[in-house]
Amino acid sequence: MSLTYTIKPFDQLTPQELYAILQLRNEVFAVDQQCVYPDMDDKDQPAWHLMGQKDNKLLAYTRLIPPGISYKEPSIGRVVTSPSIRRSGEGRILMQRSIAWLQNNYPGQPIHIGAQLYLKEFYSSLGFSVCSAIYLEDGIEHIEMLLG
Repeated sequence: MSLTYTIKPFDQLTPQELYAILQLRNEVFAVDQQCVYPDMDDKDQPAWHLMGQKDNKLLAYTRLIPPGISYKEPSIGRVVTSPSIRRSGEGRILMQRSIAWLQNNYPGQPIHIGAQLYLKEFYSSLGFSVCSAIYLEDGIEHIEMLLG
């Protein structure tokens, strides 16, 4: 598929980029997963936003959060790929780029994520280990995982 990736802090996102991010998150989390949750949680502003695009369409996205905001460690959140590219391998590329960016910007620090339980094996294949019991978040089973 070969997406083009860019990363920006919140205050450098264009209105069109922010709209595309919110639209993709809404499409997958609210519509596909039928999950009602507070997407606007004040974590976008301090985060960096990794965007994978093709033909000016946002198809993959993560929110890279500095330490001390979601967890004491840096974290990756709002991991999302468009239904149109699922099972293409872009989710793995997206996560590898997210991990590399955090490791480069926060060297020596583990990366902490809150993962949907059904994705445990995917995140394990990237080196993450489970560090919590299963918990419900927004009606979906989750676990916390650490890398490093």
